[in-house]
Amino acid sequence: MATITRIDLANTLRNRFGLTSADSYKMIDIIFDEIEQSLIHGEDVKISGFGTFKILSKSARIGRNPKTGVPAVISARRVASFHPSTEFRKIVSGK
Repeated sequence: MATITRIDLANTLRNRFGLTSADSYKMIDIIFDEIEQSLIHGEDVKISGFGTFKILSKSARIGRNPKTGVPAVISARRVASFHPSTEFRKIVSGK
């Protein structure tokens, strides 16, 4: 499994566009911060040709501790969700 870090993304920007390391790191931070702030404010983030990030609200429910089998309450929470675009799915599946 490949892990792409912020450093990898910044290096790609630096190599492709001749940016300084500092500028490429700033760009990556700005992009992620914009996505993060939009999601925090309940807005969906659609990246054309890639997919959509959404925040889903999950209700509280009863779960089970997998180790002991004892029932436990799983609290209500908000979770980030990603739905790939049709174009992205086609590229990944090789069609």
